[in-house]
Amino acid sequence: MRFYYPNFQNDMWRIFGWLFFADKHHFEIPGEKRFKLEELTAFLRARGIALYDTAYRIRRTKGTASDKDLEIVEPTDLDALLHALPECKGVLTAGQLATKVFTQHYGIDVKQLKMGQSVPFNFDNRTLRLYRMPSSSRAYPMSVEKKAEYYRSMLEQLGLLAPVNDEQPNSDK
Repeated sequence: MRFYYPNFQNDMWRIFGWLFFADKHHFEIPGEKRFKLEELTAFLRARGIALYDTAYRIRRTKGTASDKDLEIVEPTDLDALLHALPECKGVLTAGQLATKVFTQHYGIDVKQLKMGQSVPFNFDNRTLRLYRMPSSSRAYPMSVEKKAEYYRSMLEQLGLLAPVNDEQPNSDK
């Protein structure tokens, strides 16, 4: 898949399936170990969700996908990216390296950014929020459903997901 989070072992699209369709397998192609790319990209466009990396060009120093084994050769022009997204209200980082790159670029104290939380930052006369979410990698020891709860909070705050009504219907009515 020539898109983000293509590894079938990664849970990003299961998190989105769980949150938006109550089905973590929603974006999977049944019987295959891959995702429905066209459906996925159409969904993201319709919801106003953009994806990009903090590095434009990287070098893998070892044969792993781990952040610790990546060297940034050419960083992404984050300012140009945010200029191109004037409706953007929040940015999510889900890995240590992306968080480090983004917080250093915008002068955000990474110590104030705990997992599942956000901090405001200013860019071009607007205030956005940087959200630190758990990695969707299965190497990060947390269930899809638990990871999804972190993402749910962020998506609700950004108005991209309706809040869940925790009240149970009254069976007496």
